[in-house]
Amino acid sequence: MRLLIWFFGLTALVLGTWILWGDGLESKFSHEGAVAHLEEAGSFAWLVAWALLVSDVVLPVPGTVVMSALGYIYGPVMGGLLSAAGSTLAGLTAYGLCRLLGEHGAKRLLGEKDFQRGRRWFANGGGWLVCLSRSLPILPEVVACTAGLVRMPFKRFVVALICGSLPLGFVFAWIGAAGRDEPALAMALSLALPALLWAAARLILRRLEKHEE
Repeated sequence: MRLLIWFFGLTALVLGTWILWGDGLESKFSHEGAVAHLEEAGSFAWLVAWALLVSDVVLPVPGTVVMSALGYIYGPVMGGLLSAAGSTLAGLTAYGLCRLLGEHGAKRLLGEKDFQRGRRWFANGGGWLVCLSRSLPILPEVVACTAGLVRMPFKRFVVALICGSLPLGFVFAWIGAAGRDEPALAMALSLALPALLWAAARLILRRLEKHEE
């Protein structure tokens, strides 16, 4: 029960920041606005973009717009790599911040029963949620924080995170570089490609884990 309260409470908190500040940030970070903002940073545009993507952990920054701007400035390949790296860094930040609570702190927050339930779930099937959540609104921060709180195995979390972030970064960088606006295609690719990557990575992880045994 406490795990559900945590998950939905954190979702409500993130949603609340979108309601309060989302419109203002979205108007500031239109595609043209994001490009102009990054271009002002010159050769450090990538670093500013990473800072914006990481700040999405606590602020309603439209990450996909930032990724599109990276694609416009650096091209679909380098822009895709930078976008994927920024999304990965954001996920690691959320995971790490909640993992800092430690196992004792997490148990006090969730209770022993819910902590163990969450730990088992994220150790087994949580990779799908981590991977697929990267392309959805609100959920990336909530899922990464919860994964850190219940101490999802770090290797499994990172692999799932990369499987979700790579396609997301390249899809939106390509859209930005090509000057396109195709939300339906972007959403389809941002869900289908991560699912395929994680399905393959999951098999490899299982074989490696069996080999280590």
